[in-house]
Amino acid sequence: MYKGKTIAVVVPAYNEEDFIADVIRGIPEYVDRVYVVNDASTDKTAQIAQSFASRNDKIKLINHHKNGGVGAAVTSGHMKALEKTIDIVAVMAGDNQMPPEFMPALLDPIVEGEADYAKGDRMSDSQHRAGMPIFRRFGTFLLTILTRVSSGYWHIKDPQNGYTAINKEALSKIPLNEVYEGFAFENDMLIRLNLINARVVDVPHPAIYGEELSKINYPKFIISTSWMLLKSWIWRLWKKYITRQAS
Repeated sequence: MYKGKTIAVVVPAYNEEDFIADVIRGIPEYVDRVYVVNDASTDKTAQIAQSFASRNDKIKLINHHKNGGVGAAVTSGHMKALEKTIDIVAVMAGDNQMPPEFMPALLDPIVEGEADYAKGDRMSDSQHRAGMPIFRRFGTFLLTILTRVSSGYWHIKDPQNGYTAINKEALSKIPLNEVYEGFAFENDMLIRLNLINARVVDVPHPAIYGEELSKINYPKFIISTSWMLLKSWIWRLWKKYITRQAS
């Protein structure tokens, strides 16, 4: 437990055999449950994760037989955590880009009742974003503007950051089977969080990039996500201001 709250960590992983062991080893001891979601990897990700699960009861391996995308993987972990009524659920990617020593900074605003959802922010500090490739910085900047408009959270600075934590109350109000399954699921989560009036905070931390290769085709991702955000903006306004007033 962490300050009296049970904590789960969801680790979405697709072909992360070079990094998954370090990610699992780095998860803090106070975490009560770890859900490693193998999204139909074709390498040894599942075998490595299973070797940890066989030695530690708090580590659970969830295998997807078909690759569903990072959003689908995170959703699987979120659903399992809700079944166990975990108080706070964090997400750490399987590529070892999310420093575990910063997890308390994500958890504290939720534990202290100041937020329902905390998300990493690599962009607000020039030293933190220094490790991010220039093209990613540009793409993140563009999608930040669009996500602010679409979600209604005008203060967010790094919507593509998947290092997050959410309390069970907010998570239980989101229709998880409807959340976007691909790389834009972070954006979609923010839009759905706005619909339930969830309190969202940014938590600064440095960008970490090592030898891992991105699985995102950034030009295609930016175009498809921008289109999704436009549609979602209209949908959010309709759901929040038209449908509710009518009812």
